[in-house]
Amino acid sequence: MERSTRQRTAIRNLIEQAGRPLSPPEILEGARDAVPGIGLATVYRNIKSLLEAGLIQAVTLPGDGVRYEATTHHHHHHFQCLGCQRVFDVHACPGDLGRLAPPGFEVQGHELTLYGQCPDCRAAAQGRGAAG
Repeated sequence: MERSTRQRTAIRNLIEQAGRPLSPPEILEGARDAVPGIGLATVYRNIKSLLEAGLIQAVTLPGDGVRYEATTHHHHHHFQCLGCQRVFDVHACPGDLGRLAPPGFEVQGHELTLYGQCPDCRAAAQGRGAAG
């Protein structure tokens, strides 16, 4: 990996501490707290460097842009809020999904994404319902 810079350190720390996959705009917004003048091109350049170094990994959800999370996570799944579009880690797994495969097939991995509303969006929706 290239030398450590203030920008790269801020981005890496943000991703490691987020506890959920972050999109490049979310990374930019969070990194600006530590490095006010950081731009989106710098974020992408550092994401590429951190990916190459194996310090972060890409999370790709169907119909959505790529997000990034720390590589320190063990096998897990994701929940995407349909309101705010944020993605959260789900540290549970339904287990042996091989039983769902057609006879004679061997499952070698799986990804599971749950969709719904996060607590913030649920509360906002309930607040709008009570006001209207």
